Amino acid sequence: MSYAGKNLRYLRKLRGWTQEEFANKLSIKRSLIGAYEEERAEPRLEVLESMCSIFKLSLDELLLKDLTAVKGNNYLDQRRRLKMAASSTGEIQFVPVKAAAGYLAGYADPEFIDELNTFTLPMLGPGQYRAFEIVGDSMMPTPSGSVIVGEKVDDIEDVKNSNTYVVLSRNEGVVYKRIMKNNRARNKFTLMSDNPQYEPYLVNAEDVLEMWKAVYILHKANTAQRWDMNQLAGIVSNLQDQVSSLKKKMN
Repeated sequence: MSYAGKNLRYLRKLRGWTQEEFANKLSIKRSLIGAYEEERAEPRLEVLESMCSIFKLSLDELLLKDLTAVKGNNYLDQRRRLKMAASSTGEIQFVPVKAAAGYLAGYADPEFIDELNTFTLPMLGPGQYRAFEIVGDSMMPTPSGSVIVGEKVDDIEDVKNSNTYVVLSRNEGVVYKRIMKNNRARNKFTLMSDNPQYEPYLVNAEDVLEMWKAVYILHKANTAQRWDMNQLAGIVSNLQDQVSSLKKKMN
């Protein structure tokens, strides 16, 4: 007995998709979704494979297991709990550039996080980690396209001056910056770029939604920026001027 039609209807409704929306994701006609769910037709193999990819299921699970009968009556929630449990052993969700815009709205949505690809790094200890792809030259010599692996900061008081963090804020979205705390104004942070061509700017602590302390930087071989001595001297001089200016403002 195949549970394909029953499971498809159940999974589609869990995601809150109309038949039209689901059909668009599968690049098929809406009428076919209705036929599958009402068991008037059987999905072709390539359609079944696409469905398995969307819902992260095996073909056997989709066809032979009644997902509506899973204890707790919510198969996707159960799978998410297992996935989040796995993350404590080093599984890392990856936020690529194309997903960064949606991350501001979906960072706290288990369904959004569940859709992100994952990977592992054997050198990481226990903790909650996430990886973010960065673009642009504001953090040079870290090259554009690098992936920053960050460990979740649960308490803003744990933020350390001059360390680098991936910061999610209401106004700026996802950014990778070096942070300076203001001892007199605890409700503000200064975000600094490593490239001195970019000016530091302030963010309010209340606007910060997440912080991830950078623990590893991954990038393609031979892509790291190289500076000549004159460039380095200019950067050091500019950084010294910026630090002096910040200290005056903080004091």
